[in-house]
Amino acid sequence: MSEPPPIPTSPGLSLQALYGLIKPDALKRLIGSTTVDVLEQLDPTLVNPDKLASLAVRLLDPEATIKDEAQRDLLISLLPLVKARELAARLSVPDTRTLYPDLIRAAASRDALPTVMTFFGVVREERAPAHHAPDEASASVSYGLFDHQRDAASRVIAALATEPRKTVLHMPTGAGKTRTAMHIVARHLTQQEPTLVIWLAQNAELLDQAADEFEKCWSHLGNRQLNVTRFWGSRDPDPLHSRDGLIVAGLGKTRALDQRAGNALPSLADRTSLVIVDEAHQAIAPTYARVINTLHTKRPHTGLLGLTATPGRSWSDIAEDERLSAFFDGQKVTLQVEGYDDPVTFLIEEGYLARPSFSLLNAEAGLDLSESDIKQLADSIEVPDAVLDKLGSSTQRNLRIVAAAEDLATRHRRIILFTPSVASARLISAVLFARGYDTDVVTGETSTPERDRIIRRFKSSAPQPMILCNFGVLTTGFDAPTISAALIARPTRSLVLYSQMVGRATRGRRAGGNATAEIITVTDPGLTGFGDVAEAFTNWEDVWHEPKRPT
Repeated sequence: MSEPPPIPTSPGLSLQALYGLIKPDALKRLIGSTTVDVLEQLDPTLVNPDKLASLAVRLLDPEATIKDEAQRDLLISLLPLVKARELAARLSVPDTRTLYPDLIRAAASRDALPTVMTFFGVVREERAPAHHAPDEASASVSYGLFDHQRDAASRVIAALATEPRKTVLHMPTGAGKTRTAMHIVARHLTQQEPTLVIWLAQNAELLDQAADEFEKCWSHLGNRQLNVTRFWGSRDPDPLHSRDGLIVAGLGKTRALDQRAGNALPSLADRTSLVIVDEAHQAIAPTYARVINTLHTKRPHTGLLGLTATPGRSWSDIAEDERLSAFFDGQKVTLQVEGYDDPVTFLIEEGYLARPSFSLLNAEAGLDLSESDIKQLADSIEVPDAVLDKLGSSTQRNLRIVAAAEDLATRHRRIILFTPSVASARLISAVLFARGYDTDVVTGETSTPERDRIIRRFKSSAPQPMILCNFGVLTTGFDAPTISAALIARPTRSLVLYSQMVGRATRGRRAGGNATAEIITVTDPGLTGFGDVAEAFTNWEDVWHEPKRPT
């Protein structure tokens, strides 16, 4: 007859050790007769005395066993006397001839349960509570729209569903025009398949932004896998292979395709159901109008949507602005907010746009203009390049600009500076660099890889102030929300261009930007300057009409 296993001398007694001490019949009672019967029928060797202890360890949940009154009582009654006395001492039970019944009664107390579990080596696990969904809860979204954006999107969708199936979405810079448009595109693509949407824009920044934004949007709102075709610059896929998805195309490259292969655009138009023109005020340029019309008019139900913050071509040429309105049949959906005469005020007060402060810097640069320069200036809609070049070479003017940039750097971390010429951008940046400022230059002559590197660095979280000097680029499609100051040293008669330059610095806190923005506009004798652009939002209203909100 084998000797019983020794009683552990360490404090407490684990259930596994206790199972090794007690007799087979007691183990069968703990396991339960029903379970034992099933095991015996499956395989009698499973319940032989040598295996019962290990079987009990596998079958019995330690915490549930201690909490079960009958099983707990049985375990206590089976304790060796030395361990029963140890448990009694922990529970303050006197060591008398009724030790075991007294222990059983004491262990039944809820307050005693933690002590009993610790004694048997049972560590209570924190269990995740059973899932119970609340009666009411907020369902979050990863690519949502604000109320005013949803309202604008719904009115655009209604306009595209009825004749003439064209409209312009008019929203201020920084108000989420691209995001709102992507919701419209996603809804269109989910409701029609297979189909093509063509997104047209003039510059690479806008095109990059659109393609990236659509991929983000479609990952949340899409219902199938489709193609995103990038067709601009050096990118040269064959758009005619596309049957379902979005084609993001440069207007210049699309026009070149039309000139090279006369049937290309009509063939593409056969599969297209929506055309979007970013910076829609450029749509009536003769070089682009044919491209847009070919894609839009081939099929009777193809929609045309223009996007712009400035639905006009000029400040005062009403005939030019009327031509733009006529191109879209006078149809325009403007961001509207109940209780506000203009949405710009609402967007500023609610933190979607930064609150701008405008100031003028008198350059006091005497221009040495020839008779030809003066005639050009009088006859031109925009400031002629020759005049811009002369402004850019003015030492006095550039020094005043440098001083203003240095002053801005004392209170702003990211500053964008618009210069009148390439030479001026390089000169001002060089002077600032020599004076110890972190500065870079981006112009139309900057290579794409170099431009990307400079912009990535400018957008970084580096704490030192950075001043980005540029000419001819970064007025559209460039989104760096941390910019809080713009120094506009490039004179313009175009309220469109001026609004775009201001918009680079007016991204509000709710859009990842700033609470306030500082705009300094350099003024020159005899040249038009602008100030507060809140009024600009409604400058062109007389050549458009607004559809009523859907009811």
